[in-house]
Amino acid sequence: MTKVIFFAICMAFVSSAAIATPVNINTAGADQIAKALKGVGPGKAAAIVAFRAENGPFLSLKDLANVKGIGKKTLEKNKDDIIIVLDD
Repeated sequence: MTKVIFFAICMAFVSSAAIATPVNINTAGADQIAKALKGVGPGKAAAIVAFRAENGPFLSLKDLANVKGIGKKTLEKNKDDIIIVLDD
């Protein structure tokens, strides 16, 4: 029984980590960004939101590399979870 419970707990963690919710980087708040992107905690997420507020919306994934603390590795890990939608 203990093995079954342990397995169920492990699967819950794997399932939630494996099912990432894509995030619109131009509208999401820092909390949403931090939860959705791997390797992006509250500080980096806040930097993304601050950069967007100062410089306008991100036009491409490459624009995120202009945010301090966001590098090529972070972008590569998260490229499938980042959505860039501009308001009309």
